Amino acid sequence: MQRKEILSLPTDKALDYILDAPHPSAIVHSFPEEDLYFLVHDIGLEDSLPLLSLASDKQWEYMLDIEVWKKDRIKIRSVTKWLDLLFRADPNRFIKWFLGKKLEFIEFYLFKNIEVIIREHDQDPSDLGKDLFTLDDTFYIRFTDYPFEEKSDGDFQKIRNKFLKNFIHRLAAYDLITYQNVLLESSSVIPAELEEEDYRLRNVRLAEKGFLPFDEATGIYQSLRPQDIDRYEKKYILPGSKPDSHVPAPAYTAGIIKEDNLFTEALQTIKAEDVLLRIQSEFAGLANQIIAADQKNIRNRDELRNVVKKACGYISIGLEHLTGANKVLDVNQSAALIQKYILSNIFRVGYTLSLELKWKAEKWRSKSWFAKKGLALGFWDEEWLGVLGGLLIKKPLFYDNYKTTSSLYREFSSIEDIRKAEKVLNEIIAFDDLLSLMTIKFETTGDRTITYKNLLLTLWARNYLGLSEELAPLSLDELKTFFDDLLITPQKSEKDKQRKTSILIKESFLNWLSEKTGLNTYEITQRLGQTLENLFNAIESEYGAVAKKDLDPKYIYLFLVNQS
Repeated sequence: MQRKEILSLPTDKALDYILDAPHPSAIVHSFPEEDLYFLVHDIGLEDSLPLLSLASDKQWEYMLDIEVWKKDRIKIRSVTKWLDLLFRADPNRFIKWFLGKKLEFIEFYLFKNIEVIIREHDQDPSDLGKDLFTLDDTFYIRFTDYPFEEKSDGDFQKIRNKFLKNFIHRLAAYDLITYQNVLLESSSVIPAELEEEDYRLRNVRLAEKGFLPFDEATGIYQSLRPQDIDRYEKKYILPGSKPDSHVPAPAYTAGIIKEDNLFTEALQTIKAEDVLLRIQSEFAGLANQIIAADQKNIRNRDELRNVVKKACGYISIGLEHLTGANKVLDVNQSAALIQKYILSNIFRVGYTLSLELKWKAEKWRSKSWFAKKGLALGFWDEEWLGVLGGLLIKKPLFYDNYKTTSSLYREFSSIEDIRKAEKVLNEIIAFDDLLSLMTIKFETTGDRTITYKNLLLTLWARNYLGLSEELAPLSLDELKTFFDDLLITPQKSEKDKQRKTSILIKESFLNWLSEKTGLNTYEITQRLGQTLENLFNAIESEYGAVAKKDLDPKYIYLFLVNQS
């Protein structure tokens, strides 16, 4: 409870609370490694030096494991940053820690950053070269240029050189023989073997917390249908049962679950504290697996919140899918499901629905009319393009268009999101099928972008005016002539003075479509009735209040019109 209270405080007060406690080191050691890591970042690295000095060796090691790797390669710049922080937090302890726990890792780092030359007893130091320094007149050291695989940064190199000099002096003062042995061994390491072995050990440590190697972590995005979930291992959590581990469950991840969805509602119905702690620990592991699979560096509360929202969203979708799409959502049944099935499998059930939408979009696109005509995705105009773009990327996203978040795209968070995206995709497919039934001859369209809206409306307008049936821009005079019939002025008695499209003009449009596609008007309205109605609504919205004399081709996008 004390840890939860600290994590709920503002960062400056949290730091004061810990440091003013009778036994601050005991409080810091009680934090799971993940929670302390996020707390340090929220407080600020420089301000957290007192916390780092109190942290355990295991907590130090976790921070290095998270911070200094990019896939299977060590990032020397990040190593410098974190070794410098830990050294400044407690120099003497740092020396003992690395000698006892991280000797090979530090020797790898020294191999990458210093050159060691051993002077023979009869050799003049001036013969060894420039930019060398020594503490014992035997081992001479030169700082190398920054490793070639990382960008050079003069200011950062100064920080590195300062850290190395302080570290080397401290090590020599601690034990000169140990200092000489470390320098000697660092100059003869085999870096590839050492890096590979350290990566293996790091993966073993992080796997216990859900941070699987990338190729394993991506299993979280593998398809899993509801009927197949029973093939996987189940969990049975009985209230009052003893925990599997004495390690405290991370509270940071669970503490920012603020979503209002089926998963969080189901959690609130569970009253047994030990059951909640187990699910909380499992949820933290799931969040860590998502972080590993997405290859993201999550360092603060806001970044972690996005991962938590993603996990909560797909678990909720999975729960809705498992309880049956047409049933009333049952919170108690959902609570039973999260105690029965592994959360990662429920997540996969939810994620599969977005994958199925992606596969449907990809399958259709490969055989679509618009792709065969060589048209770009922009053909589907902004709204439909947004939905398609979100479905066709590697990991599908929901096109939110800044409605509920500050982003164009976000993760799917409910079955309703899935249904909305599927509805738009079905409309696109139906429209594409309609166009495939028409014989469309493409002529020059100038520099105007072709969309499904201006393509269809321009072809119809040309037919209505008795022009050739090729897809070619209208002249401004032709468009004005067409507008006389397209939009009618309301009666004087009507309150809304904006011009509207008439029933007769809509019937004319449907009859033309029927003639061009071979479908009867009923079939067309069954497939695309609302889509076509939206098209006419767009005409009224854009041009209903515009006088014919004020029509300007530069601002007309629902029809192809010559600019000159």
